[in-house]
Amino acid sequence: MLKIAPSILAADFSRLGEQVAECERAGASLIHFDAMDGHFVPNITIGPVVLEAVRRSCTLRIDAHLMVSEADRYVEDFARAGADSIIVHIEATPHLHRVLEHIKSLGKRAGVAVNPATPPHGLDEVVNEVDQILVMTVNPGFGGQSFIRGTLQKIASISERRGNRPIEIAVDGGIDRRTVRDVVQHGADLLVAGTFIFRHPQGIQQAILELRDAAQ
Repeated sequence: MLKIAPSILAADFSRLGEQVAECERAGASLIHFDAMDGHFVPNITIGPVVLEAVRRSCTLRIDAHLMVSEADRYVEDFARAGADSIIVHIEATPHLHRVLEHIKSLGKRAGVAVNPATPPHGLDEVVNEVDQILVMTVNPGFGGQSFIRGTLQKIASISERRGNRPIEIAVDGGIDRRTVRDVVQHGADLLVAGTFIFRHPQGIQQAILELRDAAQ
């Protein structure tokens, strides 16, 4: 079944716990948590203390997406805060095997993210080490950006590379009712959506329903 992951980067932080709980009631599969350091990406967002609060607000899986330099320094903090999956960027992690092993040693699912300009062959050396590959379909750093259509072939290539391995192929960036079908047809299993879900005029539940319908 297609998984939908609301990205709380687009949530109303004055009602964060309420909105996360609403996502769970609306049928979200998991919560996507974006941490940015203002160095690897040009924005600063939220950290483990906020993740602890999100963890108290729902029983869903939480994926912590670390858009940070020196990600290994923060893995244990996010694990203790309640993340179920920890995703690091191939571009910001020179010792990628080591970091993925560290994540797994903490009992967490390990993921690797790739930016739009990063070729998929860079994943070949770690494809046996990961539970999820997150394909960025916008340049990371800010919500509300337009989907980069050139990433569709990358999604398909990564989907082929996983073979029969039980690896999730996730996409993040510009996901809405117009783009969802294309990414699913190219091999995506998990859709990360922020602006479309949290800013939908008819609410979170309707947004999730529309994404599932549009994916058919």
